[in-house]
Amino acid sequence: MTTQERVNALMAHGFTQRQAVFVAMVLLHSGVCVPRQYCAFVGTGWGQVARDFFDKLSDRKLATMYPGGASGGSIFHLHRKSLYRAIGEPNSRLGRRGTVTRAVERLMVLDAVLANRDIPWLATENEKIDYFTQQRGLALAELPSLTYVGAGQSTTRYFPDRLPIGVGATRGETVFLHVVTSADGQAFRAFLERHESTFRRLPRWRIILALPRAIAQGETTHRKLFSDMCAGPLRPALVDEFRWFCRMRRAQEEHVEPVASIDPVRFARAHRAFGDRRFYGIYRRWCRDGEGALQRLMTPAFQDAWRRGDAALDTLVLPHVYGENGPLARAV
Repeated sequence: MTTQERVNALMAHGFTQRQAVFVAMVLLHSGVCVPRQYCAFVGTGWGQVARDFFDKLSDRKLATMYPGGASGGSIFHLHRKSLYRAIGEPNSRLGRRGTVTRAVERLMVLDAVLANRDIPWLATENEKIDYFTQQRGLALAELPSLTYVGAGQSTTRYFPDRLPIGVGATRGETVFLHVVTSADGQAFRAFLERHESTFRRLPRWRIILALPRAIAQGETTHRKLFSDMCAGPLRPALVDEFRWFCRMRRAQEEHVEPVASIDPVRFARAHRAFGDRRFYGIYRRWCRDGEGALQRLMTPAFQDAWRRGDAALDTLVLPHVYGENGPLARAV
């Protein structure tokens, strides 16, 4: 469905056009919202306009209100299935009630989308698959995915982070949103690894790193991870040494080779050289994927794209105190 088709369908449910546009954004990107977000969208402070909108959601049982923290803020969860059917997403998981922590993450996603309303955002898995395979010419194998196995069956979900992807921006740029909920960068490292094959095939791309102000200091760690990905290629001899180190490290961890058979001086030297997080991430991928994981060490593709300005990382510090809405206050 197009954006206008979704808006028209929601207007048939009794929303004004302005309300329908906002409701469509919530249904597609977060499933939850708070009053300040609607006020920011319509460009007004809290008043009768906002009160009427949220009264409509509550009175018609389209949303459930959950009280927030000490500030008195409330989260509204839009759960009515008829709304999700109206936008062509009858099975959306956003209609299900989740944890407070997950709700706060979704609020951050909506804030990031509201802060970049000039970017057309893809929200659903099918929209993203269609865009990358039909318009960008990527194969399914080049898209980020996770495969779930259970009851004798396997299911592959593409774009498992469920984060919006912006298209149609300047010079054909594709924009990836990543919401930061922990300053340690582990989730971002996994995000970069999942998207690496996709990034390689795009002529121009950018990541928007959205951080709540409570953990804005985590930007440094995240930029270091991005810099590691865009680092220059290693000399073949150094890659060979890292390959040897990977084999010896795995042999030790799996107890398949006596420690005495490993050159301790060479291993200690390699451990110092390859001990940072960049190489540990590649080592983990090597254990899982084999020699193909080492190719990233020998190609200047990401560094060249970064130097040309075709790969970039932007930071968006979200100014809101999300902890007011639940236990995430202690987490962030």
